[in-house]
Amino acid sequence: MKKLNSIILSGKEVLPLVEGGKGINASNAYSSGAWAHENCVGTFSGVSPDALDNNGNVILERFSKKIRAERHEEMVQYAIQGGIDQAKLAYEISSGNGRIHMNMLWEMADSERMIEAILEGSKGCIHGVTCGAGLPYHLGELASKFKVYYYPIISSARAFMVLWKRAYSKCSEFLGGVVYEDPWLAGGHNGLSNAENPDAPEPPYNRLVELRKTLNSLGLEKTPIIIAGGVWKLSDWEDYIDNPELGDVAFQFGTRPMITKESPISDAWKNLMLHLKKGDVILQKFSPTGFFSSAIKNSFLEKLIERKNGEVSFKNEPDAEYSHELKVNEHRKVYIKPDDMQKAQNQIDAGLSVIQETPDDTVVFMTPDDWKKMKQDRAECVGCLSQCQFSTWSRANGTTGKLPDPRTYCIHKTLYEVGHGGSIKDHLLFAGHQVYRFATDPLYRDGIPTVKELIEKIKIGE
Repeated sequence: MKKLNSIILSGKEVLPLVEGGKGINASNAYSSGAWAHENCVGTFSGVSPDALDNNGNVILERFSKKIRAERHEEMVQYAIQGGIDQAKLAYEISSGNGRIHMNMLWEMADSERMIEAILEGSKGCIHGVTCGAGLPYHLGELASKFKVYYYPIISSARAFMVLWKRAYSKCSEFLGGVVYEDPWLAGGHNGLSNAENPDAPEPPYNRLVELRKTLNSLGLEKTPIIIAGGVWKLSDWEDYIDNPELGDVAFQFGTRPMITKESPISDAWKNLMLHLKKGDVILQKFSPTGFFSSAIKNSFLEKLIERKNGEVSFKNEPDAEYSHELKVNEHRKVYIKPDDMQKAQNQIDAGLSVIQETPDDTVVFMTPDDWKKMKQDRAECVGCLSQCQFSTWSRANGTTGKLPDPRTYCIHKTLYEVGHGGSIKDHLLFAGHQVYRFATDPLYRDGIPTVKELIEKIKIGE
């Protein structure tokens, strides 16, 4: 194993090891502070981070407003206070070692306002902001205002070039690095473009070489690339270390740090991941963001897969192809293909008697209980995304103007609930595609390690 040399990240010489930020409560002050304490980069999630009371106890979100726009404002205030609290606690735990970063989902509604308010309220505690799920054009301007480094998460050299030309060339001083997140290997939301085949993964090396060439052409030879997605142990990536074609690189660990003593996820979630097999994480497109994402296949995802597989196309008026009538409800009927009539009837006979239209001129079939729950989730929407396919919320206009999509789900509710002790069967569990390696990793044979123990193994390539 090659010697692991320190590099400059966010203005300080640290080990090139980065904790992935992940989503709601999957990384927090305790995990990120512990990573920074070991002279690495710890990253807490800025997506609905937990606010803390004077005794350090979590203040659970409770929304009291009847109007969705007002509930959205409640959510923003929770997030701002939570981000400030988590940043201060992480810095305290780090003892001033390493670097503390915050990870933000750009497609969150009011993400820019949250970033600015959190950086303002926690000055000196956050050294870098990573941001993905969309193209974060204003990230550089926001971070630079506070002399904080910024790290766009991209999945191709082309995406970075778009950001550079439109925005980052004007504020390059605080560009701390570029996070290359492999769209086929990473957990959570992935940056697959419409031009890329989700079923045909490309090796990361060539894409990384292309990114480095792009950076060099812009005079960014010393800007580090942080390799994310599929990183488990450094011996797998030894050829990427001190490689002149790649230049300075760091490695981001997303899934593996989820099973440490400092990780905030539940014991049930950790135990599940210890026993997963290859293929138990799937890449799918049910997220209300419209992005691909990788998650553990459980009953939550299986229900969405079943609903999608039962989908039937329709037309409002009959023609030679769409000739059979299907009664959607008491007031509406549509026309489907004769070949789909039995498919529809089989689902209705199986108890999926509620028929709902999608924005794509199709219908799906649901149980009355699932439909009741979906209606409740929509009614309780807090407007977490800039625009949402599930609830049709739009931060810009109040609504997207489209039909709500019954093939997706309330992402804020499911991630928040599972992040605070909810059932691991009935909620979304984001994870990377390397998660099956827990089952054979010697580090986990004798119990759950601390962050320090994990990093000591990582440093020697194990």
